Amino acid sequence: MGDTQRPAKKTAKSRPKPASTNEPQFVQLLSPEGRRVKHPDYDLDLTQDEYRGLYRDLVITRELDAQGTALQRQGQLGLWPSLLGQEAAQVGSGRALRAQDTVFPAYRELGVQWCRGIDLISAFALFRGTDLGGRDTVADRFNMYAIVIASQTLHAAGYAMGVAMDGAVGTEDGEAVIVYHGDGATSEGDFNEALVWAGVFNSPLVFFCQNNQYAISESNARQFVLPPHRRAEGFGVPGIFVDGNDVLATYAVTRAALDRARRGEGPSLVEAYTYRMQPHTTSDDATRYRDEAELDFWRAKDPIVRYRKWLAAEGLADEAYFAQIDTEAGEQVRALRARVMALTDPEVSEMFDNVYAEMPASIAAQRADAVDFAASLEDGSDLR
Repeated sequence: MGDTQRPAKKTAKSRPKPASTNEPQFVQLLSPEGRRVKHPDYDLDLTQDEYRGLYRDLVITRELDAQGTALQRQGQLGLWPSLLGQEAAQVGSGRALRAQDTVFPAYRELGVQWCRGIDLISAFALFRGTDLGGRDTVADRFNMYAIVIASQTLHAAGYAMGVAMDGAVGTEDGEAVIVYHGDGATSEGDFNEALVWAGVFNSPLVFFCQNNQYAISESNARQFVLPPHRRAEGFGVPGIFVDGNDVLATYAVTRAALDRARRGEGPSLVEAYTYRMQPHTTSDDATRYRDEAELDFWRAKDPIVRYRKWLAAEGLADEAYFAQIDTEAGEQVRALRARVMALTDPEVSEMFDNVYAEMPASIAAQRADAVDFAASLEDGSDLR
């Protein structure tokens, strides 16, 4: 597992990981230098258009994410959680999903949302404060962003139990559920409880851990002794350790885990070993806990650079194609920016809508009071 080597840390608090003969093999199909690697258990055989499409996903996701940071710095968003560096983990896993699968995201899964074909304006409207969460998540099969760390893992576990109880698993066309979370979430009680329930009830759930090395400002060494994929075994759940900066490996591993779930063979935990190149969010100062040498170490493993090298070496894409994607990404950014700037404040009544299938009388009364109060502010009738 030479590619997983971390840069040297000058800290007395780092603890060595105990050796184990049960350590899963690190799954990698594309080296940081852009060289194809064979793996006995995981492989991909996609069409040229599919290989090229993954590059398009990676580039457009990165550019749209960068626009989120820019908009926040310009005062147009309240906050933005960048995914820079994690594009391969999100695109690879997102493209492995089938139409019938359901996603429970954390709060930076813009790349997965892109791959699912869901209008990205909902994510930007959320962080602009103009979206109160009224999107039809049942139709989208993509739930709302979860800001409370690890809370979505329990939601996903319960939903996956329901999928199994409905008899929607057991065939190659069954339904699977995937929940996205970070390494920090694995230290929460919710995550561990979700693993208990998913394992005991053999739920069709894939826990997809984007291990980006930091739970906000706490490094892996301060979070756990055994990494997430090793800890899965204690819950009776198989753990898979994959290069999260390798879009091909992430695709192959996630597809296998989802297929296993849909066949009724139970949950899995995928640890995608990656890195968050930007601060935790735009309110974080990452220079307090990491240095430039660490960033350089991970820049050499950039998911887009390595994939582009491989496409070019294999003759799957040329400079004209890469330029075409850059142009399209720029168009996507300009269109999105215009839409974000055109977002208007929601009506006060919207916070009550799309919450209950049938609104209780008490909530309806609160809604009416809120509407009346907002109207009084407009006409000045409440001013003394």
